Amino acid sequence: MKTLSTLLEYIPQAKAHGSLDKEVHALVADSRKVAAGDLFVAVKGTGADGHDFIDKAVQQGATAVVAEHVPAGLPSEVTWIEVDDSAEVLGLLASAWYDYPSERMIVVGVTGTNGKTTIATLLYQLMRKAGYKAGLLSTVCNYVDGEAVPSTHTTPDPLELQALLGRMADAGCAYVFMEVSSHSVVQRRIAGIAFDGGIFTNLTRDHLDYHKTVDNYLRAKKKFFDDLPPTAFALTNLDDKNGKVMLQNTQANRYTYSMRTLADYKGKLLESSFDGMTLQINGREVTVPLVGEFNASNLLAIYGASQLLRLDRDDALVLLSTLHPVAGRFECVRGGGKTAIVDYAHTPDALKNVLGTIRQVLTTGKSKGKVLTVVGCGGNRDKGKRPLMARQAFAESDTLILTSDNPRFEKPADILADMTAAFDADEMNQVLVIENRELAIRTAARLAGEGDIILIAGKGHETYQEIEGVKHPFNDKEIIEKLFKPSKQ
Repeated sequence: MKTLSTLLEYIPQAKAHGSLDKEVHALVADSRKVAAGDLFVAVKGTGADGHDFIDKAVQQGATAVVAEHVPAGLPSEVTWIEVDDSAEVLGLLASAWYDYPSERMIVVGVTGTNGKTTIATLLYQLMRKAGYKAGLLSTVCNYVDGEAVPSTHTTPDPLELQALLGRMADAGCAYVFMEVSSHSVVQRRIAGIAFDGGIFTNLTRDHLDYHKTVDNYLRAKKKFFDDLPPTAFALTNLDDKNGKVMLQNTQANRYTYSMRTLADYKGKLLESSFDGMTLQINGREVTVPLVGEFNASNLLAIYGASQLLRLDRDDALVLLSTLHPVAGRFECVRGGGKTAIVDYAHTPDALKNVLGTIRQVLTTGKSKGKVLTVVGCGGNRDKGKRPLMARQAFAESDTLILTSDNPRFEKPADILADMTAAFDADEMNQVLVIENRELAIRTAARLAGEGDIILIAGKGHETYQEIEGVKHPFNDKEIIEKLFKPSKQ
């Protein structure tokens, strides 16, 4: 338990109306969870405004309220903490509630459209292999050192986020690597985190259902770097046209990585197969069990970050060679002379990268294998990218099967109609549309011959399919593994 005065000690924007000499039983942002003695923080959300529920919170026993404005008639015994931005203050309060956990660890954030999960997860792997305790906050799963904690969002809400950081600090974690989504920056979910470093991967079209324009999306990513302190590092990808933009106004120490031009961390792809690749990093060779130039770029960022975190250069290169792919990120499944790639690619650029890598490996290996792609688009998300994804998959595939992804609250047929709008009548003769995702995967497996590659894109690590608000068990990898397993005679 903490007092109001203790919680507000480092929040100069807060203006108190009433006594601060009160003990707070819990910090709450959901009025339905308020109990006697709690501090309720009214936050404007995307679906509801917490200010509309202040009366309810008070009725349930809240003794103090943080808000940008309060309704008339607030009981005099309830302390009102007036702030300009309650979302920002929620993060600051949550940090104070858990004893400022990010200040007790080295925290590195990774942002960008593609590559966040791979970079954050492999940095977590690398530092643990180097003998350090580390935490991970990612789309796939959160980890408090070796303990897995299921993940629901790329970046959790401030209370959950600071609670996890608190557990990591208490467990003795020296490092934390976390994905930083554009939503979390705009919604101030990361407020109260003292970042020691930031990494930018790339920026392509995504989340326009929320940000509306690419420029807004770019600004959200850039704000993360703008807010980094002078003591932090900012590591950016020069191969992306927006890489330099991220560094324009940051106070952090600036570093770069690139596969194509001079940079602090320069890489070159020497050899590649579906089992791995050999890279040259700053003149040194290393062989890693990951595939594709996009992963080569990710590994450059990981190596660069390891050096900025003062890991020995030779140790870092050895550890890079031991890293293993992240679940649902270019995961290879083999059987019957066929290879399936399960990948989370759910943007046009991610599809381009994955399919380009498949083509590049096939060409390098002088294989005549064909590429069969199974892909869909999620419901209640950016509709504009649907025909773009379909077009990209069509251009790089020998056989294209359009199917359902996570339709959420949309009809799968409507989503597929948006995707097929990319094709004329003649092109549609070359496209299969199979709404049932499992049947689509089965069809691809049946059509594939020896030496062929099946790309199953969009869901990656997910173990469910979300339909009408219900998550039904569904795992792309498990399905293809069963199909590749020899049948019993």
